[in-house]
Amino acid sequence: MTNLDRVPDADPGPASPGTAGPGAVMVALTGATVRYGSILALAPTDLTFVGGRSVALVGSNGSGKSTLLGLLARLLEPTRGVVRFEGRPRISFVAQQHAFHRWMPMTVDEVLRMGRFRRLGLVRPLRRADRDAVATAAERLEVTELLGRAFGQLSGGQRQRVLVAQALVDVPDLLLLDEPITGLDLASQEAILGVIADETARGASVVFSTHHLDEAHRADRVVLLAGQVVADGPPAEALRPELLAAAFGGRLVRIDHEAVLVDEHGHGELHDDCDHPDPGR
Repeated sequence: MTNLDRVPDADPGPASPGTAGPGAVMVALTGATVRYGSILALAPTDLTFVGGRSVALVGSNGSGKSTLLGLLARLLEPTRGVVRFEGRPRISFVAQQHAFHRWMPMTVDEVLRMGRFRRLGLVRPLRRADRDAVATAAERLEVTELLGRAFGQLSGGQRQRVLVAQALVDVPDLLLLDEPITGLDLASQEAILGVIADETARGASVVFSTHHLDEAHRADRVVLLAGQVVADGPPAEALRPELLAAAFGGRLVRIDHEAVLVDEHGHGELHDDCDHPDPGR
């Protein structure tokens, strides 16, 4: 869900477009390294993320994608190195849905309203600008008709669209998405991919992890990871077969010397340029 770990004392005011603007540096990593005990999760990494650009993080399980997102979301501190945030960017993070309670006594409307808590705190009532932000986000993700429904009773695709809408309610400068379309129906995939395009057009920086090569090709930039940065550049350059082979090892199959399929261990499915997971997964 949306990162709510920092609630300012002062009200930052009504929703507005991204404060940094297209091309402005929002986050810079210098030698950022993450260890979990003796395990090196992310080798020293130098990366910069700017406004108005979408970045796909591609790699196998354990390659450092979620670790990098955790650093950008301020949920992790680097073991070594520096993660520098320019100004005070608003950050929204939609993590993977590993588990949730179907009995969660919250409606979709209440879940979306949580996206304004960082601006308002937990007790102040929503203002008109806040209600407008909720309504706009719900419309963008096509969940307006679900506002009165219990969040725990929704399908997987509906839940994911609600969580992405919640992230948009705060009008973030930096939007982070951890495998946002994995296992979703086609309509939910297209709605979320449309949001990524719209948010970068607005001037936000959008960083998302993915196992889908077709999704990665829609990004402005790809960072290919294997515990360290294997490649960083436009999709056509970073997703070359030889680089993918270096990142994914033996879990690659080439067909007709063009299409590259990634057999991602642990996900139980094969992703390619025509991959559309079964609805309801």
